[in-house]
Amino acid sequence: MKSRAPLVTPVLVAGCIIILVNFAIRGSFGVYQIPIATEFGWMRADFSMAIAIQNLAWGFGQPIFAALAERFGDRRAIVLGALTYAAGLLLSSLAVTPDQHQLLEILVGFGIAGTGFGVILAVVGRAASDEHRSMALAIATAAGSLGQVFGAPLAQWMLGSMPWQSVFVIFAFAILATLLVLPMMRSPKVATRAELAESMGEILMKAFRDPSYTLVFLGFFSCGYQLGFITAHFPAFVAEMCGPIQAGGLLDGLGISTTSALGAAAISLIGLANICGTLLAGWLGNRYSKKYLLAGIYAARTLVSAAFILTPITPETVLLFSVSMGALWLATVPLTSGLVAYIYGVRYMGTLYGIIFFSHQVGSFLGVWLGGRMYDLTGDYTAVWWIGVAVGAFSALVHLPVRERPLVPRPA
Repeated sequence: MKSRAPLVTPVLVAGCIIILVNFAIRGSFGVYQIPIATEFGWMRADFSMAIAIQNLAWGFGQPIFAALAERFGDRRAIVLGALTYAAGLLLSSLAVTPDQHQLLEILVGFGIAGTGFGVILAVVGRAASDEHRSMALAIATAAGSLGQVFGAPLAQWMLGSMPWQSVFVIFAFAILATLLVLPMMRSPKVATRAELAESMGEILMKAFRDPSYTLVFLGFFSCGYQLGFITAHFPAFVAEMCGPIQAGGLLDGLGISTTSALGAAAISLIGLANICGTLLAGWLGNRYSKKYLLAGIYAARTLVSAAFILTPITPETVLLFSVSMGALWLATVPLTSGLVAYIYGVRYMGTLYGIIFFSHQVGSFLGVWLGGRMYDLTGDYTAVWWIGVAVGAFSALVHLPVRERPLVPRPA
């Protein structure tokens, strides 16, 4: 007999709000590539390195904040994450050298970790019933896409009337405002130190000895590479490589008259399409094998990316790619986190998923950094794009041998 527990809970609503604002801010960083490089005369790789370090710090911070949440309480970890995020943005607004930006993006990355998927999805996953868990994780993930829908265009719009430094300050206060929903986040009871050390140690050892955990860890790398590269470089890629927008056409009628505006709109469109794609992935994850769904998503990403780079880059193909890639964008997150919860249980889901997410962020670091580095060396992004195609194919294959069955006993 199925549980009558509701799908939408205060925990889910609060989690969606925090992730939405988190990703609206994070998703806007690609918009600053050209303004910051132009203002200070930096190489493209300089600000790319700052975003790459942000992604790597996010990866390092994810299991740390997840463990803090499981030890000291979710709300305390989220408060620390929001304060760190705001501090990183405020201090970054004062940075005038590449080294300063790169150093301060460590704070931003840790702040993203403390208010992002590793902590929030673990809370949502524990609060959801078994039959609703995959869909609840998908809804929370889709909220991040909703933030991406308006984050980049909002930043682009604000840059039209104020310097990028002011945008950073406004976003710092926005992430602090999310703390108003914390009363809705019901933290689980904190275990004793002995219970925590023994239970977490046992689960971690079982996971580390399980080849399936290693395969999922390796497979999540390409997701980070592709998302990191596209988020950081696609607006600039479109601005410089796309064919002209026809005057009087559909895009011009929507107020998109330049390729720079199209680049920002493309990020927004990716986020919009991903809302549908992520919710569909969550629905399918309740009914079909998660590992095969993940393999299918990575295979589809590989085909979409290869087709895009092999055809002439026009406003039409940019829009088509944005919709296609957007439908696959974060669809991997509820399936990967749900797979971790199914195999290893939900008690330490945050820490186990956080470790896997580190692989994602190593990929993000390389995608962002290589994008800037290869652009400076070759003048385009073609080589970096084809690396993304290759790692996507690798992830499609590596999920196939995963043994999708519970490794730990389920509570009565």
